[in-house]
Amino acid sequence: MKFKIKDMDIATGGPLISILNYNDAALYDLHHGDRIRIKFKKRHVLTSINIAESDKVIAPGTIGLFEEVLKDLKVRKGNYVKFSLERKPVSVRYIKKKLDGNRLSDEEINQIVKDIVDNKLNTIEMTYFVSACYTNLIDMKETVSLTKAIINTGDILKPSNKIVVDKHCIGGVAGNRTTMIVVPIIAAAGLTMPKTSSRSITSPAGTADTMEVLCDVSLPFKKIKKIIKKVKAFIVWGGAINLAPADDKIIKVEHPLSIDAESQLIASILGKKGAVSATHILIDIPVGKGAKVLSKAKALELKKKFDTVSRRIGLKVKVVITDGSQPIGNGLGPALEARDVLWLLKGDYRAPEDLKNKSLKVAGILLEMVGKARKGKGYGMAEDLLVTGKAYSKFMQIIKAQGNNHVDDDTIELGKFRHHVRSRKKGKVKQIDNRTVSRIARVAGAPKDKGAGIYLYKHVNDKVGKKDKLFTIYSNNKERLKYAIEAYNKLDGFIVE
Repeated sequence: MKFKIKDMDIATGGPLISILNYNDAALYDLHHGDRIRIKFKKRHVLTSINIAESDKVIAPGTIGLFEEVLKDLKVRKGNYVKFSLERKPVSVRYIKKKLDGNRLSDEEINQIVKDIVDNKLNTIEMTYFVSACYTNLIDMKETVSLTKAIINTGDILKPSNKIVVDKHCIGGVAGNRTTMIVVPIIAAAGLTMPKTSSRSITSPAGTADTMEVLCDVSLPFKKIKKIIKKVKAFIVWGGAINLAPADDKIIKVEHPLSIDAESQLIASILGKKGAVSATHILIDIPVGKGAKVLSKAKALELKKKFDTVSRRIGLKVKVVITDGSQPIGNGLGPALEARDVLWLLKGDYRAPEDLKNKSLKVAGILLEMVGKARKGKGYGMAEDLLVTGKAYSKFMQIIKAQGNNHVDDDTIELGKFRHHVRSRKKGKVKQIDNRTVSRIARVAGAPKDKGAGIYLYKHVNDKVGKKDKLFTIYSNNKERLKYAIEAYNKLDGFIVE
């Protein structure tokens, strides 16, 4: 039987959902949460079903499809589709095995990841897998298997160069747009650096959100292959391409409960690096209040695990532990961060020194790792590539290749509504809490509102006079700005003593 499509005009944000009329569901003995495979011409999609209790919502002979299903099937309202009942995948049994505290084999982990990528597991089942790995910690062998599975269940970018450089920061620090400085420095040195980056989950902006202010970051796989061949580098949103696709799906499940199991963190990061064929990788672990890692002891423990897994999958990885006790850079939010990056690459006096120093440190270590610079000389080489304008020139090539021919830092649009937060007393900045300032910037509208966020005038240990500006909140919405001011008054987190 063919069913007429009804466009529900609703997006789930990931899960593939279809809706049947209660009479049709009863006829086929289908129940809430059952899987059906919907077919249209040569395309097919596996969905979970919901059941409409009223003919007003879904009429008999009609199937309601959410946006993700419509997109995958390439269908629209009025088309007709067929469906068939799909049994639960065998990987559900493996997930239960892990829930029971048992160890999973290479084949079992690979099957789970494959079913995640093929949308055979629904959100509840993926959540159980994430929870099982969180409560019944997966060991090193399982972590290696998970990393390899994440790499091998998607496309793999294969640059022609023998050396492919990459970096990753595990996050938790507001600002910290080192990637957008390091990539052009490394590429200007003649090295290949394909960088897939994420969008923000809890911060004012992810690298992809900030880069999107300057150029397109949602590029097809064919396009990025051409860019890496021509320019030797790119900075794109990983979610737009099929590189390590299981990782994005797992991250979406982890986010609501802020679950971040170490094994999955390691597999996620190294899986993405393996998917671009990286050979030399720097992992940045910021430590401090408000960061993901709160103590140096925990950072050293995590470093040891990264070293073990990377060695077993044949990657050269160097882990550095950095200061994550406060934001890095002045701008917090896509447009404000993009402006900081351009100022830094152009050598503008307004560029944040802390972002510059950390970027040069990271770039210098990478240059030494691959033998481009002698030990102890990497920082100087990176600085030379920056101050001579070679890195800026390379960055312009990258953003041009990604869809923009001209960028002027003075024309970047910031939020039109602004509020200056001033110090209530004279003293010194004692603390700037990452989570607090991130929360304020997000309430103001970042990262969805590209011009929203916070611009910092002071950092920890800076002297402050009474009524001196501490930071400015930007937003394109008056109400959001009002809420952001209220959030600051409740949370505080910018402490002057």
